[in-house]
Amino acid sequence: MKNAKIRPLYERRQAFAERQAAREKGTFQGLAPQGSGPSNTHGMPKLPVDQREVKNWPVLDLGDVPRVDTRSWTLTVDGLVQAPRTFSFEEFCALPQTEDVSDFHCVTGWSRMDNRWKGVRFVDLANLMNVAPDARHVWIEAYDVAPGTRIAYTTNVSLEEAVQPDVMLVHTWEGAPLAREHGGPVRMITPQLYAWKGAKWIKRITFAERDRPGFWEVRGYSNTALPWYNDRYGQP
Repeated sequence: MKNAKIRPLYERRQAFAERQAAREKGTFQGLAPQGSGPSNTHGMPKLPVDQREVKNWPVLDLGDVPRVDTRSWTLTVDGLVQAPRTFSFEEFCALPQTEDVSDFHCVTGWSRMDNRWKGVRFVDLANLMNVAPDARHVWIEAYDVAPGTRIAYTTNVSLEEAVQPDVMLVHTWEGAPLAREHGGPVRMITPQLYAWKGAKWIKRITFAERDRPGFWEVRGYSNTALPWYNDRYGQP
């Protein structure tokens, strides 16, 4: 018997499986943004369970704040795409740009509401790259490395979550260039998930058929990371 608290997780996975089946049958036409609403809470309370609202934007990282400026930053998109490509910052900013307002939920228990962002929607980038029908997952690598190691920060999301309408690769926050300590020049944001799923200093996006856990996921954090279900650690 499925626990009532986690039933929505199974329902979302079932809906994702149905969409994937449609793709495999050739009835799926492109990637459409999933969900609705500025913060994509699907009728949930605006502030997730066990979160407190803050007005500042706390800084958390692995202890490595890489020096990557707009001249040296690049983003590689590869894996199950028609043609892998590496974007310079100038090329990235030439892509269709979107301004959006969404919330930011940290697994450590704070949320900053109504952030104003500008950047490229993940779904728009995915459609530009012509993602293959058998892609189901996204692997993300960042420029920062855990101190004393060669382990780069990584994280993973399902393709279903990645194409939510407010998942973005952002270079601007509150009308100013994204600060280095917050992941500038470009970071990924995932408003419907805990924020560790959106890497700072994003470096590479790989589309894949199979999932693989990222930096925090192999250290016991949830693979699904849904704030409204207090889905912080382990598997549902």
